Amino acid sequence: MLIPLLLLSLGGRSLARLYESVADLPDLEYDFLVVGGGAAGNVVANRLTENPKFSVLLLEAGTSNLEISIVPLLVENLLSGPNQFEWNYSTTAQTGLDNRTITYPRARILGGCTAHNGMVYTRGSAEDYDRWASITGDSGWSWDGVLPYFFKNERWVPPAGNHDTRGQFNPAVHSTHGINFVSLSGSRWPVFENQVIQTTRELPEEFPFNLDFNSGEPLGVGWFQSTIGGGERSSSARTYLGPEFIQRPNLHVLLDAQVSKLVGPKTKSGIVSFEGVEFKQGGTLFNASAKNEIILSAGPIGTPTILMNSGIGDKHKLSALDIPTVLDLPSVGQNATDHPMIFASWSVNSTQTIDNIQDNTTLFNEAFAEWNKSHTGPFTNVPVTHILFTRVDANSTVFENVTDPAAGPETPHIEIYLSTGNGPLPEHFITFGLLMLTPTSRGSITLASNNPFDPPLVDPGLLASPVDLALSREAVAKAYRFVQAPVWKDYIIAPTTDLGTLTTDELDVFIQTTASSSGHIVGTAAMSARDASYGVVNPDLLVKGASGLRIIDASIMPMIPTAHTQAGTYAIAERGADLVKGRWV
Repeated sequence: MLIPLLLLSLGGRSLARLYESVADLPDLEYDFLVVGGGAAGNVVANRLTENPKFSVLLLEAGTSNLEISIVPLLVENLLSGPNQFEWNYSTTAQTGLDNRTITYPRARILGGCTAHNGMVYTRGSAEDYDRWASITGDSGWSWDGVLPYFFKNERWVPPAGNHDTRGQFNPAVHSTHGINFVSLSGSRWPVFENQVIQTTRELPEEFPFNLDFNSGEPLGVGWFQSTIGGGERSSSARTYLGPEFIQRPNLHVLLDAQVSKLVGPKTKSGIVSFEGVEFKQGGTLFNASAKNEIILSAGPIGTPTILMNSGIGDKHKLSALDIPTVLDLPSVGQNATDHPMIFASWSVNSTQTIDNIQDNTTLFNEAFAEWNKSHTGPFTNVPVTHILFTRVDANSTVFENVTDPAAGPETPHIEIYLSTGNGPLPEHFITFGLLMLTPTSRGSITLASNNPFDPPLVDPGLLASPVDLALSREAVAKAYRFVQAPVWKDYIIAPTTDLGTLTTDELDVFIQTTASSSGHIVGTAAMSARDASYGVVNPDLLVKGASGLRIIDASIMPMIPTAHTQAGTYAIAERGADLVKGRWV
């Protein structure tokens, strides 16, 4: 059930000092400019201003309005249709999706996608990060190198409702001393939970129980973990820019400030530098300057767009748009990678699903009132109970003629998140979200024009590769085998669409005509080894061929991790901030 955002009666903390007008800023020259107040940018701004000698201006294109996003169950309200808190992107026609154009959610709000995402907290496999280290030649990007930064970000807290969590996670692989809250689900679905756990006992070889998939070894079925604390969404804005940090005199955050390009390019000894950035607020253009560094944290769509509008990119493509080339880096905007996603659902012989609340106004209002009063109940999380990470079977023909795209034998190809609901009463449903985690398809972010305020062309390249389509079929097969465990016999009534009886061609049509993006686009300003002939940034995240220009966000990922990307982005930001401080302290 969707309700108007402005009618929400929400409590919670408010941010104490944000600038809404450039006229109120005390200055437009800072030691560091951070572009983008999302997962990464807010971390970087926080960590740099731990040093009182550093002044930081954080420029965010969106508004604060944090109160609209803190109720976990109401995530649909943020993602439903065009609204002022989104960039309202659409993709180019996707050949792998039956030439469909689909919407591509990106938050235009302080906190970025951490303020509107599904709050899933997964890190990926240790092999994912060890591959990053191999690609970049920097052991700091290995699992052992990055793990301390996961810990620096994370503050594990008890779930809303404080149920007994013994046997549902491994405390040894979590931190209670970080900034961003992470917890298990606050509300329970005991019947469905029993079905899932019993499946791991009945089919332990294919679907083993995993005490904690965030250990670096994700394979198996584990209890759902999310960026929620005290029954509220834990976004980077509410944590890294919380009241104890936003009051710092050396931290200024300017809202409604859309950066268009870098300004003042200078070249010395073949190395390019910039004085600052141009941004628009209220229809007027302004410039802000940086004494030390400009840090782009505008995300995998925003960051390459700003670079290209500044003359950094493929000189041939820039020339075609009459944009003078300042730095020829053909990799800018390339290597876009995303996780395709499809859904499978079944009607079930149980009334214990979220359908009751979503489709019954009285129960919805009662549950919402409970959240407002005590931050407990169904509104404290999305109705996902577990995540299954799995690989294709060893005897599969998928990789007969191609190299396995996974980072190693302990890395999953498929994620299936297991949830209750998603259908109309009087029936009740369960829904599995199927993500293909190791895509070989690549897309791009390119400019549509030389107007820096025009939206770019977003091409995630979903399912463009036959291997990706084959892996999606394998994901369907895995989901259907999961519910063939004996425990489901009297629980499941029927699939909403019986994917198990479709021919290969029919299943391909279903996948191509229903698949969507998971919103996990990465890699559009990827890091590579210092001496590599490709890539956008070096392992220290400084732009190749430039001085004083660094990128710290998910665009620098050289390969997509087998995980939802917010946890990895937080770790990148924490390490990136240390790299900056190491250069200037």
